[in-house]
Amino acid sequence: MREIIFDTETTGLSPGDGHRLVEIGCVELVNRIETGRTYHVYINPDRAMPAEAEAIHGLSATFLADKPRFAEIVGDFLAFIGDAPLVAHNAMFDMGFINAELKRAGKPPIFIERATDTLAIARTKFPGSKHSLDALCQRYDIDRSMRVHHGALLDAQLLSQVYVELTGGRQIGFDLVEDVVVAATVSITRQFREPRVFAASPAELERHVAFIAKLKEPVWLLP
Repeated sequence: MREIIFDTETTGLSPGDGHRLVEIGCVELVNRIETGRTYHVYINPDRAMPAEAEAIHGLSATFLADKPRFAEIVGDFLAFIGDAPLVAHNAMFDMGFINAELKRAGKPPIFIERATDTLAIARTKFPGSKHSLDALCQRYDIDRSMRVHHGALLDAQLLSQVYVELTGGRQIGFDLVEDVVVAATVSITRQFREPRVFAASPAELERHVAFIAKLKEPVWLLP
């Protein structure tokens, strides 16, 4: 099964307040294993970058000034995700921004039901614990030493490992059906063995008769 783990960076917390996407990072999983295919893009938001947002992801308005607008990359983005299930940490946040940008670009929205929220999974699985991406990486001993700032592609790569651990590890993706089919096509030659003989020895028969003689009306002697 193909799945897309993704993350976004933005200029703020809500598209309803005029905030925009500035980065998208996607990682492809097939049967819960990273294929090496990724999608990553920086986006010109056509607006100023608040200092508090820049402090989180390190992306300045100057850096983004020559990057493409969302309408210019929307085709490539939609082609990469295809119709695969989507996975994000706090999916409502990311999906809200993605759908706001799709609306601006004249594209239909992506149904929220298509997205799996790893934050919701973590809250159910570990109630009362910290559920940030950093906290989950620490819980599962996933190396996050390169995460100086938030970055969409790096965070998607970390989340892909967290997602697999949260949902049962890689064993759940083993293709047992394929193993059975392969085994069924292999011709197996077994060595012939003569049947084993389990006949009692004369001494064993003698002991058996002596034992039966001690029993009261044993069934072995009934007509």
